Amino acid sequence: MYRKEEQPLPPPEKFELPFEGKLSPNNRWVIMAELIPWDDFEEEYAKLFSAEKGAPAKLFRMALGTLIIKEKLGTSDRETIEQIRENPYLQYFIGLNCYQQEPPLESSMLVHFRKRIDRELINKINKKIVKREIDKSDKEVKKKDCLQEKGEKIKNKGKLILDATCAPADIKYPTDLGILNQARIETERIIDNLYKPLRVKLRKKPRTSRKIARKEYLK
Repeated sequence: MYRKEEQPLPPPEKFELPFEGKLSPNNRWVIMAELIPWDDFEEEYAKLFSAEKGAPAKLFRMALGTLIIKEKLGTSDRETIEQIRENPYLQYFIGLNCYQQEPPLESSMLVHFRKRIDRELINKINKKIVKREIDKSDKEVKKKDCLQEKGEKIKNKGKLILDATCAPADIKYPTDLGILNQARIETERIIDNLYKPLRVKLRKKPRTSRKIARKEYLK
């Protein structure tokens, strides 16, 4: 039996903790929870259960969230449940309203979750996430275009920090010796390409002593 809870989840800052304090909205699990369209696939997941028979099943968010936590942390089924029991952010991620000391589910439930949430459903969720982010970025671009058409100035937000130490160091400065060696390599390449169609007529390839030249260059 599957029953959907109508009680809306609180925002992360109102998630109740026994030791006071609030969840940070910048936490990775809070951010990920906002990206996943839980409600869009709740009904599809509920079709796997009977509406009247059997014990109430775990909600879709708890099922999928637990599997995501397991894969993200690379833990076993038992360790995953232990991590959820200890971490309020993980409890918020799987849809709990407040922190609880007892584990919200048994580790054996992950076996059933893996059977019910297959690759096809995961692919649908991924496509939905990508589509929603693309639509969101398109709306922002259109909004900026509208502001520019109206002649309104777009206010700069945030700060741009540039650090030269983060720039790649694979910069090659031209030197006489380096240019000469590069010319030698290109010449050898041209000789190789010209020799390919003449292999039948010219049995011996023209000698270039490239190994000796390479050693001299390295010296």
